Amino acid sequence: GSDTDAAGLHQFSFGRHNQPGDGGDRAGIVALRSGDAAAQDFPPRLIQRDQLDFAAAKVDAEAEAGGVGAKIAHYFCVGINMAGHSKWANIQHRKGRQDAKRGKVFTKLIKEITVAAKMGGGDPAMNPRLRLAIDKAKAESMPKDNIENAVKRGSGQLDGVNYEEARYEGYGIGGVAVIVDCLTDNKTRTVADVRHAFVKHGGNMGTDGCVAFQFKHCGQIILEPGASEDAVMEVALDAGADDIIPNEDGSIEVLTSPDPKAFEMVKEALEKAGFKPAVAEITMRAEGETELVGDDAVKMQKILDALDVLDDVQDVYTNAVLPE
Repeated sequence: GSDTDAAGLHQFSFGRHNQPGDGGDRAGIVALRSGDAAAQDFPPRLIQRDQLDFAAAKVDAEAEAGGVGAKIAHYFCVGINMAGHSKWANIQHRKGRQDAKRGKVFTKLIKEITVAAKMGGGDPAMNPRLRLAIDKAKAESMPKDNIENAVKRGSGQLDGVNYEEARYEGYGIGGVAVIVDCLTDNKTRTVADVRHAFVKHGGNMGTDGCVAFQFKHCGQIILEPGASEDAVMEVALDAGADDIIPNEDGSIEVLTSPDPKAFEMVKEALEKAGFKPAVAEITMRAEGETELVGDDAVKMQKILDALDVLDDVQDVYTNAVLPE
């Protein structure tokens, strides 16, 4: 159709997460003719029409209803979560970075075992949180003596540091959400360290609750590509799973209650059926993701690394998706 008709298709709102430089909350899909791409402040990504048929149908229907005769030339992705298209790659990237900091991982696990034993007792059979912490430690090949000593410190059989749980929230590059969970013996020191890590690399520390609503507290089990979706669904749902999410890369995500006992039941059922989880943890799972690229991705990684190396930090959660 004419340029005027094309302008009628310029933007329709489908709902998405904010991304800097794209004009705020205007549109999830932008239908543009070749000369209009400059309207965006960042390079759009051209994707195939069949990847967004739901959007095509809506655009076509609204165009027809409005008497607009233009047809869509291309689709441009401007921040939509593509149903986990890079889920597996991001998991492998994260695991690789963690493996490179094995000494730090041991320190975190010892703290978690100590606190779990303190809160629920030193008997793993009666303490699901402690069982999960010990399972994680064994998966990282932590020596048995280290595990036993951490349990004894937590249960009062050995002298040890008294750790408290603390959570801090903030914003990374472009306003992406970040949650930092800590175990500390000095909250004054910890909050200062966390704030410095944010500010030094271009982020901001926020107030309690400022980003937590963008995450779901849940058990998360991820199976690498190749598992049968139907078989996983049958086993997981029978064991009490809340949801099964197949990702475009072939990996399968199983979500459970954050209750350690309920999570453990699903995990054990999957393992008994022959499915070995690549990731199994109780986590803060982002409800939506924002992809960062280029300099923004580099800056965001610096914030995450600066937080992760702090002695008091146990876990860092974000809704940012970064390139491997």
